[in-house]
Amino acid sequence: MHRATKIVATIGPASSTPDILLKMIRAGLDVVRLNFSHGTADDHRQRAEMVRDCARQAGREVAIMADLQGPKIRVGKFENGKTVLEPGHPFILDAECELGNDERVGLDYKDLPRDLKPGDVLLLNDGLIVLDVSRVIGSEIHTVVRVGGDLSNNKGINRQGGGLTAPALTAKDMEDIRTAMSLGADFVAVSFPKNATDMEMARQLANIAGAPYGIKPKMIAKIERAEAIPALQEILDSSDGVMVARGDLAVEVGNAAVPALQKRMIRMARDSNKLVITATQMMESMIHAPVPTRAEVSDVANAVLDGTDAVMLSAESAAGKYPVQTIEAMAAICLEAEKSEQSELDKDFLDRTFTRIDQSIAMGALFTAYHLGAKAIVALTESGSTALWMSRHWTHVPIFALTPRAGSERAMSLYRNVTPLHLDTSSDRDTALQQAIEVVVSKGYAARGDMVVLTVGEPMGQPGGTNTLKIVRVGDVL
Repeated sequence: MHRATKIVATIGPASSTPDILLKMIRAGLDVVRLNFSHGTADDHRQRAEMVRDCARQAGREVAIMADLQGPKIRVGKFENGKTVLEPGHPFILDAECELGNDERVGLDYKDLPRDLKPGDVLLLNDGLIVLDVSRVIGSEIHTVVRVGGDLSNNKGINRQGGGLTAPALTAKDMEDIRTAMSLGADFVAVSFPKNATDMEMARQLANIAGAPYGIKPKMIAKIERAEAIPALQEILDSSDGVMVARGDLAVEVGNAAVPALQKRMIRMARDSNKLVITATQMMESMIHAPVPTRAEVSDVANAVLDGTDAVMLSAESAAGKYPVQTIEAMAAICLEAEKSEQSELDKDFLDRTFTRIDQSIAMGALFTAYHLGAKAIVALTESGSTALWMSRHWTHVPIFALTPRAGSERAMSLYRNVTPLHLDTSSDRDTALQQAIEVVVSKGYAARGDMVVLTVGEPMGQPGGTNTLKIVRVGDVL
């Protein structure tokens, strides 16, 4: 069956063999995430080559997303690997400390003391440990433990409510962007952006690094800082999409605030013609269990019903025991949720104006296919823009985007309800349309007698040139 919602999965130790990765792709994996918080440049390059090889074996394109580490603010290392913090006891975060002990620990981010004042609340290890700042003296942040527990090497630090000044792009991120472009990444996910400037800088660096390889990657902003919420529209405008990164975001704004923010971000992204990925702990129990919990099933289904383009797996596929089964389970949940999703196409088009010819054709194709009961929409596209616009509205009519460009095909692998396919387009329109129908029929997506809505641009081969809509029955002469 045609699945509209896409699946992004992180590959790691549990999924870095060709056999497992090929099974994951055949189970429904659409985009592979390379987590640049772990591994070397050579590790990522080898994995990228394996993704391309396995995708060729599976007979389709699979996109690669390079996820930058960003300014992850962490404690340093301990003499004994960890300590135990007791509620009510003092503890010092010291930017000049080399090795931590039971009284203090160092900091990876040396400027943290400048960002804090008495009364601030620090959340360590994803919020499991809570420290109240009592005073700041030079390089030392003196705190009192409110919620204690085990604190081990390199655990993350967040300030409740946000407000840390660490830049979104570190020197490591800049080097990682160059690595990502050299291995042909299709998407770059930027961690902890605060505003449009962070995303514009990342895009400029990626475009410069990608120029020798002919690559202009799509830029995804990971929304995980409290400061990003009021700047969400400007971040969307400067990005190709956003990721609802629920881990760090929940620590900064509180767990209870995240579900409503998730719905708001998905809605805003779709209204802005941008992509949106929902991430973090979606199938967390499947790291160790062969089936998800009922709560996880509901979580994935609700993201689908809200209109997310993709759902994402992290540790479940990178380090879990059941990477293939997790993708199979997630695909099944997406399919079931999509069956019950209501189309609001007519409502979406009320009071809308379209100033571009290609966008008007895209919207006309959606409206026509929906009301005619067409079996499919087939878009011949160079850049993928026509397919993106169509994918912002839900009609239950699958969209097949045919392009001669491998880069466009991979980019469209993240568009909701779009199946990208390769087509070596002819310069003759009718020949190209006939070839497009033959490709869709050969893949089993349409049969003789089915109604199909086609979009194409004349002259052929020009991005942004879609200007023709055609309705045909499969088997008729074009």
